Amino acid sequence: MIKIDGKHFKDERGRTLILRGVNLGGSSKVPVRPEGATWNREGFYDHREVSFVGRPFPLAEADEHCSRLRAWGFTFVRFLVTWEAIEHAGPGIYDEEYLDYIRAVVEKAADYGIDVFIDPHEDVWSRFSGGDGAPGWTLEVAGFDLTRLHATGAAILHQEHGDPFPRMVWPTNNNKLAAASMFTLFFGGNDFAPLLKVDGEPIQEFLQRHYIAAMQQVALRLRGLPNVAGYDTLNEPASGWIGEPDLNLPAQSMPAMLNATPTILQSMLLGAGIPQQVDFYELGLASFIKKGQVLLNPQAQPVWRAGAMDIWREHGVWDLDAAGQPRLLRPDYFTRVDGRAINFDTDYFKPFANRYAREIRSVAPDALIFVESVPSFTHLHWGKGDAANIVHAPHWYDAVTLLKKTFVPWFTVDADTRRLVLGAKNVRRNFAEQIARSLRQSDEKMNGAPTLMGEVGIPFDLYNKKAFRDGDFSRQEQAMDATLSALEANLLSFTLWVYTADNNNARGDKWNDEDFSLFSRDQQTGSGGIHDGGRALRAAVRPYPMRTAGQPLALSFDMRRRRFEFTYRGDDSVDAPTEIFIPGYQYPNGCTVTVSDGSYELDPGDQLLRWRHAPGTGIHRVVVTPREG
Repeated sequence: MIKIDGKHFKDERGRTLILRGVNLGGSSKVPVRPEGATWNREGFYDHREVSFVGRPFPLAEADEHCSRLRAWGFTFVRFLVTWEAIEHAGPGIYDEEYLDYIRAVVEKAADYGIDVFIDPHEDVWSRFSGGDGAPGWTLEVAGFDLTRLHATGAAILHQEHGDPFPRMVWPTNNNKLAAASMFTLFFGGNDFAPLLKVDGEPIQEFLQRHYIAAMQQVALRLRGLPNVAGYDTLNEPASGWIGEPDLNLPAQSMPAMLNATPTILQSMLLGAGIPQQVDFYELGLASFIKKGQVLLNPQAQPVWRAGAMDIWREHGVWDLDAAGQPRLLRPDYFTRVDGRAINFDTDYFKPFANRYAREIRSVAPDALIFVESVPSFTHLHWGKGDAANIVHAPHWYDAVTLLKKTFVPWFTVDADTRRLVLGAKNVRRNFAEQIARSLRQSDEKMNGAPTLMGEVGIPFDLYNKKAFRDGDFSRQEQAMDATLSALEANLLSFTLWVYTADNNNARGDKWNDEDFSLFSRDQQTGSGGIHDGGRALRAAVRPYPMRTAGQPLALSFDMRRRRFEFTYRGDDSVDAPTEIFIPGYQYPNGCTVTVSDGSYELDPGDQLLRWRHAPGTGIHRVVVTPREG
C-alpha cells in the first residue's frame, strides 16, 4: 500500500518511494465500437450506442502488456477511464460490462506488481467538442445540437475537418463556445446560468452529481483491490469563461492561439447563427502570430437545438439592439457575482474537488486523491481545511517539442516566462527549473503535498515521422533523456504519457493525430522479445531507486555511458533494504556496483539491487556501470 508521509510517498515498511509508470492508454479516449479514432466520422454521432470494452487493450493481451511494463520498471500506472465510457447511454445508465472489464484489467495488473490510480480523463470536455471525456448527452442537456458544433465554430473536430488535422489545434477548443460553456456550467452554472435547469435541477448540480456518481461506480467496482492507490479528480480541468475579464477578447485561460481564434463574444454570436470574421493565428518561433482572418459559420446556422435556450443571450450577456445588431451588455459578466470578485480555483474548483474527495472516499476510504489545476494558468491553494491525503499531480511538456514536433537540444522556450533558452546545458537546466516550479507550488500552496508528474513525455512523430521511415529514433532518445533527466534532478515521481497498445505509425494514438506512445505495433520486428515494439527505450528504461531506506538526495543516469548514481540519507529505523531497479535492457552483460558502505545483492530475475546500508553512517552512495562483454 502506498502511503503519504509529509511530502513523500512511503511503503508499509517506511521506505521512501519514487513512483514511475505510464498513462494507460492513449486510445482509451475513444470507443472500440464503433471504431472511435478521431479521423473516422462513421458512427460518430451515435453517441449512446458505443462500447469502450477493450480500452486500453483486449483482456487477452493483458499479460503481454503488463509483463512489458513490469520489465521496463513502470510499476505505477495512471489508468485512463472516461465519463463517456461509463455512462454513455444516458444519465444514470452505467455500462456494467465496461466496469467489469476495468476490474479484470486492474486485477491482472496486480499479478505483475503494478499499482494504479484512476484518471477520469477529459480533454476540452468531450469527443463532441474536439477532445474526450464527457458523454454526448451532457452537451445536449445544455441545449447544443452535436451535429452543428463544428460547422458553427463552436469546436474544431477532426471527424469533420478531415486530414490533415492542424497540429496541436485541439487545445484551442477550450476557448470556443462548446467546451468553454460546458466547463462554465459544470463549475459555475449556479452563478452564471441559474436559469438553465435539467428537469428542474440546476445544470451545475446535474452535471457534477452525474460525473461524481459515475466515478463512484468505478470505485465501487474496484473496491477491495489492494493495488488501487487512488483517484484523480479530473484531467486538465478548464475554467471555461469563469474569470475572463473582457468578453471582447479571446479567452485568456488557455494561452495557445492557433487557427481560427474568435473572441468570447464572437463565439456566442457564432452559436446564435451570426457569421463572424475571426482572427487566424499560426505558430512562430516563440509565439503565436496573427496571419489574417477567416469567416466562420458562413451558413448562419444556430448551434442550439430547436426550443433550447441560447444560454448567454438568455442570461443577459449580449443581445440585439433595435437595428438588429448584436451588442455586448456585460463584458465582465464572468468576473463578479453579487458584486464580489471571484476566483476560479477558490470559489469553484476547490469546492468541487473537496466534494469529489468526500464522495469517492465514502466508498474507498483510504484512497489518495490526485489533484491538478488548469494547466499553465491558475494555481491551487490547498489549505488545512481541505481534503487530506492529496497528491499534487501537474503536467509538463517542453513547449517547443510539443507544438513544433521537433527537438533541438540547444534551443527551447520557457513556457512560463516565454524566454528563449540557448545552449544544450542551459536547455537541460531550464527543463529542470520548469519542473522545480511545480514542486515549489506544492510546498508553498498545496500544504506540502507530495508531487507526482501526472503527464510528461514527448511526441514520437518528430520531423514529419522521419524515424518511422528510417528507424533512427536518436532524436526521440535525446528528447526523452532530457525530459527524464530533469525529473531525476528533482527526484520526482511521474507517469509518462503514454503507452498505447494499438498505436501505429500511420495514426499514432488514434486521437487528434497525437503520437506519444512508448510502444507501437509498427515498431515490432517479430523477435518476440519483451522489448520488441518499444520506442526510445535507451532513454526511457533506466535505473531508479524504487524504495529507499531513508531520504533520497541526488539521482542521475548518464544515458550514453549507462552510468547510474544515487545518494540518500539513511534512516536506521527502517528495517528493510533500499531497492533499486536495474533494467536488463541497459545492462545485458551485467553491471558493476560500487556502494559506499553496507552490503548488497543483485537479483537479475526481478531486476533489483537490494542494498542494506551500514547503520550510523549517514549519507550513502551507489554507482552502477555496465560490465562490458
